[in-house]
Amino acid sequence: MAEPGWQEPTELLIEQIEIGPMQNYTYIVGSRSSREVAIVDPAWDIEGIVKHLEERDYKLVAALATHYHPDHIGGSMGGHNVEGVARLMEVLPVKVYAHKTEADGIRKVTEISESDIVKVDSGDTLKIGDIEVEFLHTPGHTPGSQCFRIKNTLVSGDTLFINGCGRVDLPGSDSDDMYHSLRKLAGLPEDTLLLPGHNYGHVPNATMGELKNMNPYIRIDDMDTWKQIMG
Repeated sequence: MAEPGWQEPTELLIEQIEIGPMQNYTYIVGSRSSREVAIVDPAWDIEGIVKHLEERDYKLVAALATHYHPDHIGGSMGGHNVEGVARLMEVLPVKVYAHKTEADGIRKVTEISESDIVKVDSGDTLKIGDIEVEFLHTPGHTPGSQCFRIKNTLVSGDTLFINGCGRVDLPGSDSDDMYHSLRKLAGLPEDTLLLPGHNYGHVPNATMGELKNMNPYIRIDDMDTWKQIMG
């Protein structure tokens, strides 16, 4: 497991950890004073993640899933089995928070039970100590893809990257939905810090204002242009 990256030195605790062969980012978010945290998209190296939590005296209270793809939450992929939430719950049993339209996909991919999943909707919130996480439904990459807004930080999964957006040519993806999701995110304050689901960019994070100068997808504001670019 790679060493954690950027952290914000306030009550809000966020660690960005690059993990696995696909340059995934796992995030630890929570309260610096209470040490209560949630983990976003735990996969690839659950033993390393648990060790990291223990070394820092973090108390894990939830797992947050951006979407159901195995490189983010575990499961079978390309003939290989990726560790994920199922393994995490064997060691640290917590609920998995997923968008309500993604829950069935997560169950199928990970084989966890329905009782393990908390189904959320866009606008719902979760308190972690004194920190509030807002769930934002951003379909396109998958039907139930979601982002997590925490103060002026956005953990975006595979919806939005530094230099691009999530693929829309996979089963369950939808180009039109992705357009509307990106327009939603483009409306966030420009000082919102984007933390993506993969290290695909030339920098690991950027503000929405910076993103609009480097990411052509977030700048498209009409459907006709979007359809031309996306083919």
